Amino acid sequence: MEEAYKEGKLKAIGVCNFYPARLADLCETVEVIPAVNQVELHPFFQQDNALALMKEYGVIPEAWGPFAEGNHGIFTHPVLTKIGEKYGKSAAQVALRWNIQRGVVVIPKSVHKDRMEQNIDVWDFSLSDADMEEIAKLDLGHSEIVNHDDPAFTKMLHSLKIHD
Repeated sequence: MEEAYKEGKLKAIGVCNFYPARLADLCETVEVIPAVNQVELHPFFQQDNALALMKEYGVIPEAWGPFAEGNHGIFTHPVLTKIGEKYGKSAAQVALRWNIQRGVVVIPKSVHKDRMEQNIDVWDFSLSDADMEEIAKLDLGHSEIVNHDDPAFTKMLHSLKIHD
């Protein structure tokens, strides 16, 4: 990847699911620091220490699953809904704006045009420090979607075929 980058064949190198120890190991080993690290980031799994380390190395965080894959009633969650009411925004828009204000790139998934329009309509407001603190209280400190430290999960990933 570094050779292809240096030859101009790639504009950037990115990684996915590099938790802090793995990211530090990589960044201390390579010549070209990854431009982006795509990790699970949403109000229920905030990964503040991972964000701090990415900032230290100049790696841009990108959220996969910024809506927690619909878990925890994120689209109707009382904290997010109450904050949204102050700004005339939905709970989903609050969740996106929260990550954006933390310096996280968000690319939410939707197949519905109205939701796509809502997802992009997050640039005309900013959450207050008090709102950010309320959302911080939602952090569970771990993922409920996937456990990257589980050997069975790693084995399952290796069993997947991406081509014949």
